Amino acid sequence: MRLVTLGCARNEVDSEELAGRLEAGGWELAGDQELEADVVLVNTCGFIQAAKQESIGELLGAAESGAAVVAAGCLAERYGSRLAEALPEAQVLGFDDYADISGRLDEILAGQRWPAHEPRDRRKLLPISPAGRPSARGGYVPGHAAAPIADLPDGIAPVSGPRVLRRRLGEGAVAPLKIASGCDRRCSFCAIPSYRGAFISRPPDELVAEAGWLADHGARELLLVSENSTSYGKDLGDLRLLEALLPRLAAVPGVDRVRVSYLQPAELRPGLIEVMTATSGVTPYFDLSFQHASGRVLRAMRRFGDGDRFLALIEQIRRLAPEAGIRSNFIVGFPGETPAELAELERFLAEARLDAIGIFGYSDEDGTEAASLPGQLDPAEIGGRVEWLAGLADELMNQRAAERVGEIHDVLIEEAHATAGKGPLWRYGGRTACQAPEVDGTTEVRSARRLAVGDLVRVRVSGSEGVDLMARPIDEREHGRPWLPRAVD
Repeated sequence: MRLVTLGCARNEVDSEELAGRLEAGGWELAGDQELEADVVLVNTCGFIQAAKQESIGELLGAAESGAAVVAAGCLAERYGSRLAEALPEAQVLGFDDYADISGRLDEILAGQRWPAHEPRDRRKLLPISPAGRPSARGGYVPGHAAAPIADLPDGIAPVSGPRVLRRRLGEGAVAPLKIASGCDRRCSFCAIPSYRGAFISRPPDELVAEAGWLADHGARELLLVSENSTSYGKDLGDLRLLEALLPRLAAVPGVDRVRVSYLQPAELRPGLIEVMTATSGVTPYFDLSFQHASGRVLRAMRRFGDGDRFLALIEQIRRLAPEAGIRSNFIVGFPGETPAELAELERFLAEARLDAIGIFGYSDEDGTEAASLPGQLDPAEIGGRVEWLAGLADELMNQRAAERVGEIHDVLIEEAHATAGKGPLWRYGGRTACQAPEVDGTTEVRSARRLAVGDLVRVRVSGSEGVDLMARPIDEREHGRPWLPRAVD
């Protein structure tokens, strides 16, 4: 069978759980280049319209191969029977099918039509009070299950210890680690909580054990993912639990870097900022969900803050760690957004000096409050605003990258390129602590010595090209150790 993953890093974790369960059930996973498969399982994304269209296109393309096609993931969970009716080429499985995914596919391959679930609000499956959730029996939460399966194949997390069933699908130096699922926020534009459910954290010991397993299987950087990482621990009785977890993860043998994603500005506590900027092995990288800079627009989004408060937060971070990487996403064309409020966002971006900026045009999402708000803008107007602001964002990100020339950073080497220049000069692709995987720029390292994927190399930034950096390893006599070679078993 072939497993296709679309969407975010959270989906990557879910796919690795599905892969582990399937192999444990006797299924053989085809590699990326092996196109012939009896079953194609597509872990879909249902976040925004473009992601939905990509998921449907992938499902239709898989159906042309003649294989049995199965839709799982967010799009499948969100629409259930509605998706199955609109797309008869695919069978639709929800999150509650994950625990017996091998059995489901056995039956589908045998010719059975599995009944798709009826869509429901998964927030209602867990108690309203976060304190009551760890002991509650709600629906299945992907990425949170223990592994009560004996005789697991090689490469799958064992059943001993508090570990999640999982099989790495790649050999890269970076691995996502899901620390929580769901969200209790009620942003008026977002449908994710309705199909991902209420917020629930994974226990710290379970995460530390899985981090060790990931390190044993090649991971040098852990990317902590969730719908809202700043809420971690609130259902376990400790709002400061992430502050205690980060040093434990950074201390796991084999782990060089721990990176946190999906931080809510309104929940970012001073203590957490201090831990993220002062703990060895924890990257001073802040993935902050600002969404806009106008206080009025943010209130309509059911969010908090404004441009001045966000600038103060950025100043607080850079006061502790001037080299910190900061990224954020913004929605343009939200219902009622005025030209003056758009200009407010432009001014904020110019002052914030963010390393990475994502600009998205507003679109109605089924079941959200924003879809019924007055002041809906014409799609062409939204498109124009996106084009203008995205152009500004590109210019500002390029300027920020240029500001980093001369800085000293550690680069995690992720790929080797061909030789370049005169003499034995080797080229490598990697990322500094201020560059997150997939979504930010990269760093090209040119070195006179051979390096390996997974090495952590100390460099001086020598130039920039757009959002990307160029760097050379620095001499050990100039500034401490030049690089940490990857351990070889």
